[in-house]
Amino acid sequence: MTRMSSRSRIAAAIAAIAVTAACSDRAERGADAAVRDAATTADRAGNAASDAAKNVGAAVSDAARATGDAVVEGGKAAGAAVETMDVKMALAADARVDASHINVDTDHVAKTVTLEGRVPSAAQKFFAETIAKEKAPGYTVRNTLVVVAP
Repeated sequence: MTRMSSRSRIAAAIAAIAVTAACSDRAERGADAAVRDAATTADRAGNAASDAAKNVGAAVSDAARATGDAVVEGGKAAGAAVETMDVKMALAADARVDASHINVDTDHVAKTVTLEGRVPSAAQKFFAETIAKEKAPGYTVRNTLVVVAP
């Protein structure tokens, strides 16, 4: 083995430092690029999250509106059911009408009460309509009762 001269050693040390510095510069540039890529990816993820939040907000708003509409419609239907029951009970309680063959239907959208079925006289048909009008104010009464002699 030969001994290296001090100049050779210095040259080798300088070469090693240069290689290390070059590697360090490359690593630093790589790290900088990785940081930029990570920041870009984070920005994109943030934008995607923001868009998703807006979409969720719009969906929640639409669902709330639909639920509100359903509640309103349900309330109207419940009101119509009350009108139906009020008319049926009033017909059953009134001695002037044989309500055993009368069907009462209420349409909450058209605000119409329909009397269907049969009664034994024209007078009972008239009284049934009169009672329905009294018990369902604000509703139109459609009397389709048929007079059929007993």
